[in-house]
Formats: sequence, structure tokens, C-alpha cells
Amino acid sequence: MEDLERFEAWRHFKGGAVLEVDWNGRVLWEVRHPDHHHDARRLRNGNVLLLCLCPLPAELAGRVQGGLPGTEANGTMYADYLVEMTTGGETVWEWRSWEHLDPATHPVTLQDRRAEWTHGNTVAETADRNIVVSFRNISTVVMIDRRTGKIVWRLGSPPLAQQHDPRPLANGNLLIFDNGTHRRDHPGTFSRVIEVDPRTSTIVWEYADQSLFEFFSPYISSAQRLANGNTLICEGVHGRIFEVTREGEVVWEYVSPHFFHEPNGPGLNNWVFRAFRYTAEEIEAARRA
Repeated sequence: MEDLERFEAWRHFKGGAVLEVDWNGRVLWEVRHPDHHHDARRLRNGNVLLLCLCPLPAELAGRVQGGLPGTEANGTMYADYLVEMTTGGETVWEWRSWEHLDPATHPVTLQDRRAEWTHGNTVAETADRNIVVSFRNISTVVMIDRRTGKIVWRLGSPPLAQQHDPRPLANGNLLIFDNGTHRRDHPGTFSRVIEVDPRTSTIVWEYADQSLFEFFSPYISSAQRLANGNTLICEGVHGRIFEVTREGEVVWEYVSPHFFHEPNGPGLNNWVFRAFRYTAEEIEAARRA
């Protein structure tokens, strides 16, 4: 019951603002949507892409497999949709997950609550303006053709297990934080960062700790490929941010000393949702923009 109450509380508080501020804290524009949650991204055309959540049609919800029986939110199951808005607040495009994904072939991970089917956590845009979305509860990343709305590529479980932060790279690949909760192809739970080539769906690079269970974040987390070729990793649940080389050597590490107690949450924690590194040149360029 506590988990359902937490979901309901989160659902009622979704609908946050997406805004741009200058270096003096002045708001340049702001958009809001009542269903917005988790993530948003400024697109190359100047618009904003929002990840949103709403009730799944009952007929489709009844077809969703997996999850813990009887754990819907007061009998309702929710699913994700995307909304593209101008910075003036006008909606110009929508995409609904249930119109493109089959509940029969995309089950909820076994240990998850059935309050949500897809549970999106990331949206991104590729160099050719396709849209990438991460759906945690079905361990699936999809790439959507922005012009047609069709899914042109997807990666599911295995190899993925409740992933976060699929990030397009300059070479056309995707960098993904593969959280590793409830893996279908391995008896252990461990996290890793993988680089996937969407043209072949093959993993071309991977980082995992040599001691398998020393690197594990069941929730949140991120990974960023740096200009020097290294990768910045945020092991979110432990508040740990570290940099690794292509060979997997850890060359820099920071653990957040800032702990807080989340009401009705997991107790005292130092969680970090995502981490980014910016060079001095990038910061200066942003100031001048």
C-alpha cells in the first residue's frame, strides 16, 4: 500500500515547468503541461519535447502482461506519451506509446507495480532529428521517426534491464546506463554502461566493475561521453560520480556528501539523478549566447 500511495502522490505532483533562465536567473521562457514528468528536451528546431503520463485505455491495460498482480493505482494503469510544444506553449506534435507498442510483447518487469506500463525516464534527439525514448518498466529503448511517428529501431530485454539515459553520440551510437535490475540473461543484479550501434544493435563498448556487484544503481543514473574519449558515469543511488577510460580505468571519482531524508522514501540517501561535465569553453560560450 505504501508504494501505491507514493505513486499516487507523485502522480498528483507531476506537471512541472520547463524553463530557460539566463546567467542572472531571469526566466526567458517557461512551458507547463499537467501530465509532464521526469524529462524534457530542447529540440534543434527550438521547440521543447515533454515526457508525459496518462491513464492507459482499459482495453489495452487488460492486455499488459507482467508486474505484481493487483498493484494498479486504484484499478488504473498509466502509460507515457510525448508532447512537442513551442516555447510559447503551443502543442505542435504528440506521440502515444500505446499506439506503437504491443502490450502482449512488452510486459512489465516482474517485480514492478502495475500502476505504470512503460514508465518513461528519458527523451533525446539524434543528429538526424529522430526521437529516442527510454521506457524503464518494459526495459526498452525506442527510436522514433519524427516525421512519421513510426518506431524505426528498438532494443529490449535482453540485453537491457531497466535502463536510463540513452544518449546519442556523435558517431551515431547510443550511450546507455543499463541499471541491471531483474536481468533476464544473468542471475546477478549489476549495472553497466554500454555503447550500442543502432545500425546493428550490437554493443561496441561496455563498462562494468571487475567485481561484479560493486557497481549497481537500481534507479536513476546516467553516462556522458567526454571530449577526451573517457566516460563520466553517475551511479545515482550511491551519489557516486566517476570517470573511466576506454579501458575501464577509473581516473576521477566524487561521492556526494549531501544526504537528505525523503518523506515516505527509502530513508537517508545522497541520490544524484544525473551528472554532466562542462568545459570552461562550453560555459563561456553559453554565457555569450
